[in-house]
Amino acid sequence: MSGHSKWSSIKHKKAATDAKKGQAFTKLGRDITMAAKQGDPDPELNAGLRLAIQKARQANMPADNIKRAVERATGGGDAANLEEITYEGYGAGGTAIIVEVVTDNRNRTVADVRHAFSRGGGSMADNGAVSWQFDSRGVIMLNAAGRDLDEVQLQVIEAGAVDVDATDDTSVEVITEAADLHKVREALEAAGLAVDSAELAPIPRARIQLAEKDAESVLKLLERLDELDDVSRVFSNAEFDDAVLEAIAG
Repeated sequence: MSGHSKWSSIKHKKAATDAKKGQAFTKLGRDITMAAKQGDPDPELNAGLRLAIQKARQANMPADNIKRAVERATGGGDAANLEEITYEGYGAGGTAIIVEVVTDNRNRTVADVRHAFSRGGGSMADNGAVSWQFDSRGVIMLNAAGRDLDEVQLQVIEAGAVDVDATDDTSVEVITEAADLHKVREALEAAGLAVDSAELAPIPRARIQLAEKDAESVLKLLERLDELDDVSRVFSNAEFDDAVLEAIAG
């Protein structure tokens, strides 16, 4: 299902010049530590760690920071208490929301997430309440600046993607089967296409179109959740009008 990352794409562009880059590096480092903790500390043998490191490099995270984040996974200390948790909830208009966190204190984190939902006009839900509406997929964002979009989309399909969508004049979203993410990414890079990001993500099976007021409410809720220190990623099944996205981004 294309269109998942229009909000994420705007957020990514804002982050490039965001004063909160330090917070972003903290989150990326924690994700790297968690991935290394759950598997082999060698990224060649750990697909999750390889993705986390690639994401950090794309955000221009210093190599020393990445190295320390990997080493932290095997050095004990606070990393021993880190755990991944997924929370689910609802936003305005019945929007389904998934919140992925990495935390060393689940009581603190669940309180922060619940407060964000409450302030944003939403509510938390039990595990499984909304996740059944999503499927795990590979999501690749391409920078197609200066490229013919029709040609790019043809290359994407030839690489084995299941869906492709130009989110704006320069960004192209590519959806793959979860197992094909690395293969498709390598094929796109071999074709000379610039990959901005590549990750596994929950993609909604169907989207809901929101009225303008509800759309603004949900966008503010998503941003409020994303700004929490322990939150790694936030997803929803909302379909946002481009005008509303641009107004919020501005």
